[in-house]
Amino acid sequence: GEGKYYVEPDTLAALRQGRQIVFRYAEADGRVTRAANPNGSLDNIAGIVNRDGTVLGLMPHPERAAEAGLGGTDGILLFHALLGSLVEDGTFLKR
Repeated sequence: GEGKYYVEPDTLAALRQGRQIVFRYAEADGRVTRAANPNGSLDNIAGIVNRDGTVLGLMPHPERAAEAGLGGTDGILLFHALLGSLVEDGTFLKR
């Protein structure tokens, strides 16, 4: 269960209400299933953000899969998507 995310029911409800659950373990087609959950994380949660959306807690470690020398490059897709989003909405340009 390394990385197994758990919170009390009231905290889970608040995360859902605040739309703070941003990543879930899912099948390749997007279905959230028990089989896709590698560590038994509550509600298949793989990543959450704070209320302001400025801090991300993420269990999968995309930085460990961002270079071929580290064993794979699938993780770089997440970084490209985040950077693209920041550039698209102008956030990155304000820094």
